[in-house]
Amino acid sequence: MTTDSQPVNAPGSSVTFINIFEVSAEHLDSFIAQWEQRAALMSTKSGFLDSRLHRARSSETRFQLVNVSHWESQEAWEAATADPEFRQRTQAAQDDPQTQIASSRGLYDIAVEFSAVAQCCRNP
Repeated sequence: MTTDSQPVNAPGSSVTFINIFEVSAEHLDSFIAQWEQRAALMSTKSGFLDSRLHRARSSETRFQLVNVSHWESQEAWEAATADPEFRQRTQAAQDDPQTQIASSRGLYDIAVEFSAVAQCCRNP
């Protein structure tokens, strides 16, 4: 269960940004390099907490890349994504005819959370 007692969508509550990408195998490395540059820019923005780009282990997986990042608030994320340089880099990646990308993104709040249960050693 979640330990966060803040209501969902409370102003100023942290948010998770998730963006999934369909990218062909031959364009994965190029896309990852471009993503890394955009992520480096975002990491300098106020309210940024962390980001991870996950790569599928199988080339048969529909969504080859999944970005998960955390922000202090929705307002911080909105301000960061409004940055003209970030918008320009994102648009350039979408417009690149050499790299056909389909993505789906959104902001999420935790609905349910579980953590590993600590196991204690017993002496016989």
